[in-house]
Amino acid sequence: MAVKVLAIVLAGGEGKRLMPLTADRAKPGVPFGGIYRMIDFVLSNLANAGYLKIVVLTQYKSHSLDRHISKTWRMSTLLGNYVTPVPAQQRLGPRWFAGSADAIYQSLNLINDEAPDYVIVFGADHIYRMDPKQMVNDHIASGAAVTVAGIRQPLSMADQFGVIDVAEDGKKIKAFREKPKDATGLPDSPEEVYASMGNYVFTTRALCEAVSADAQNPDSKHDMGGNIIPMLVERGEANVYDFRDNDVPGSTDRDRGYWRDVGTLDSFYEAHMDLIATLPIFNLYNHEWPIFTNYGSWPPAKFVHGYDDRQGRAIDSMISPGVVVSGALVERSVISPNVRVNSWAHVDGAVIMEGVSVGRRAVIRNAIIDKNVVIPEGAQIGVDLDRDRKLYTVSDNGVVVIGKGQRVEL
Repeated sequence: MAVKVLAIVLAGGEGKRLMPLTADRAKPGVPFGGIYRMIDFVLSNLANAGYLKIVVLTQYKSHSLDRHISKTWRMSTLLGNYVTPVPAQQRLGPRWFAGSADAIYQSLNLINDEAPDYVIVFGADHIYRMDPKQMVNDHIASGAAVTVAGIRQPLSMADQFGVIDVAEDGKKIKAFREKPKDATGLPDSPEEVYASMGNYVFTTRALCEAVSADAQNPDSKHDMGGNIIPMLVERGEANVYDFRDNDVPGSTDRDRGYWRDVGTLDSFYEAHMDLIATLPIFNLYNHEWPIFTNYGSWPPAKFVHGYDDRQGRAIDSMISPGVVVSGALVERSVISPNVRVNSWAHVDGAVIMEGVSVGRRAVIRNAIIDKNVVIPEGAQIGVDLDRDRKLYTVSDNGVVVIGKGQRVEL
């Protein structure tokens, strides 16, 4: 008989480092790649693998995320399939989720109702393709209580990640450390370490017992990576799954093994730039493992005017439905639906979200423009960073970020 699997997606992240993009929405609900939301990537991975019973635990500013899930992620109920957002319900008293482990502890009724053999616990704010079924099969074969997905990273970057130290067999986890300065390399590759991807597969009983024990510890931060995994590592019941071994149908040599944590403005921007190369570093055009979403009933994109210097053009860019490029030039950019770029404007290296209007002769360089911003005629964004810092958010790497509906000054 087929094993029963329940997927839990942790989508309660506040996303402070992505401000102002998270000023009005939860981090997993932030638009990404023109037509998607961040959460579409993990949900697509689960759906493509055939895991169609999915609970999404939400908390901060979740309305836009809940609405997106409700409108987009509708499964056939005939076979009992569902994707359902579950906010903090205060079932155990008048308190919010105190951490990712506490979120699961407060939601044990969902696991008890479904009675699965195994529970997938994945984060909601990473950009990647993965076949979770291969990881589940590896977990079942190992007999471990938990399997942690690890991605190989250079040893020199160990102090930037939660690092998984493995035993000589290359599978059993002997330590789980946060940003260590003295990490050692892998048994089969001394110049690499395993960084935790924040994706776990649990045997159901082990998960329920671990979060229940953690809930009784007043000194715990009630975090999956910080508390639950180290608890099971100490018992010798945790294994690693090498993301390199995950073979997603349709992957190219260029984008195989891609994973990016888009937790900062710069990583969010860089992940968009990964999409638009001729041979993209992350390929959205893999039809064997599609990323699913719903972007509304927009008409096709349109490019108008084609004489002298007033030509509607887009080069090395992704242009969504509903966009009108009217006598303007768009380069190295990702443009979301219902954006209008007016004559003689120049957009270069930008991420522009839904409903933005770019006025005539405006210049936008190396910027992220959130929804419904109006860029006045002749405005310049990303040209004078000293001026921009006084008016807007500017990232460490010089990306100008304008928040949702923010007024743009000339």
